[in-house]
Amino acid sequence: MDLIGYENYFWLSTALFSIGILGILIRRNMIILLMCIEIMLNAANLMFIAFAYKWGNMDGHIFVFFSMLVAAAEAAVGLALMVLIYRKFKTVDISYLDKLKF
Repeated sequence: MDLIGYENYFWLSTALFSIGILGILIRRNMIILLMCIEIMLNAANLMFIAFAYKWGNMDGHIFVFFSMLVAAAEAAVGLALMVLIYRKFKTVDISYLDKLKF
């Protein structure tokens, strides 16, 4: 990590997080939205690892571990919801979600 420099990891993490935010704001496909959320979580994980390595502290690695657990649970629940919505509407466009009744 010393050869590349910490700033490059921070810029990469910022770029990945920005791409994720832009994808969430622009796209309406549930698959793309889930992928953008995963990109944002990975950008945060990269930032945690870079800061942990920079300061010589292992706390960032612990946060990344728990963040990966949350991301796995989010992906499982998100994909299950997406399958149920696809079965009902035959599309994964989120504009149809306002037609759901509780």
